[in-house]
Amino acid sequence: MNTTSRRAALAALLAFACLGGAHAQSDKPLRIVVPLAAGSTVDAVARAIAPGFGKATGHPIVVENVVGAGGIPGTGQVVKAPKDGLTLGMISSNHVINPGIYKSIPYDSLKDITPIAVLATVPLVLVVNPSLPARNVKELLAYAKANPGKLNYGSAGNGSTLHLAGELLTSETGIDMKHVPYRGTGPLITDLIGGQVQLGFVSISQVAPQVKAGTLHALAVSTPARSPALPDVPTLAESGVPKYSFDAWIALIGPAGLPKAIVDSDYAAVKAAIASPEAQTVLAAQGLTVLNMGPDQAPAFFQAELVKHQKLVKQSGATLD
Repeated sequence: MNTTSRRAALAALLAFACLGGAHAQSDKPLRIVVPLAAGSTVDAVARAIAPGFGKATGHPIVVENVVGAGGIPGTGQVVKAPKDGLTLGMISSNHVINPGIYKSIPYDSLKDITPIAVLATVPLVLVVNPSLPARNVKELLAYAKANPGKLNYGSAGNGSTLHLAGELLTSETGIDMKHVPYRGTGPLITDLIGGQVQLGFVSISQVAPQVKAGTLHALAVSTPARSPALPDVPTLAESGVPKYSFDAWIALIGPAGLPKAIVDSDYAAVKAAIASPEAQTVLAAQGLTVLNMGPDQAPAFFQAELVKHQKLVKQSGATLD
């Protein structure tokens, strides 16, 4: 065997060894850290893909919720994990929002991770209390401009995706509304129905029953295209806000420096898992749009989303300790 052949053989063996560190030792569990509460959309997606992901990688999958501080503690465990592929993270848009609202984060949101896949987006819907004299976006904007500062829009907290979705609406339309932050989406929806706040952006799955019952009115969805979950509800772009486009997203990451063989194998595994009928049922129930963006495109996506969200955070003035 000549020198070139020996080097090629060695490279192949090293690649196989890297892959085997994550997928050959099937007796070792593969841990997916969800830095959000059980029952959240991100948690639902992680648990939906776990069986198929485990089958494709040959590992038992453990989904672990590590909550608090906008997902920072959970993501911190992922970035500090060994680069063997046995600890991954299922994160959301909060990952690129946090650098602007927290004074200190113990990792770099871009440099300290390896993006594996951006799995899906989470379309939001703009809903209003029925007492508000607005049945479409045009009427809402007219009312807001005639009554500056009198409308209250709620969110799941300062700097949350729901807050920034509202901030983008005020930026694109020039209307003056007051932001009311809540401790989560549940209390927000309760007060939307009760009329303590007049409007807000919420994920479609969380308010579909209320929209169907008429206790909330859906005016528009946040995404560039209509949602199959609410096909009769127009987009904001269709409704007179042509540049508006905003959605949350869910992604699978590992620690920085994760070997390419593991990354590629995990991407193939998660693609297969998310395509399963069981996972598709969960995604449809959550109103999600599947992206399946892989490791080649994901880093540029993360960079663009960081820039976009940091601009909105700065505009909103949101900060947290």
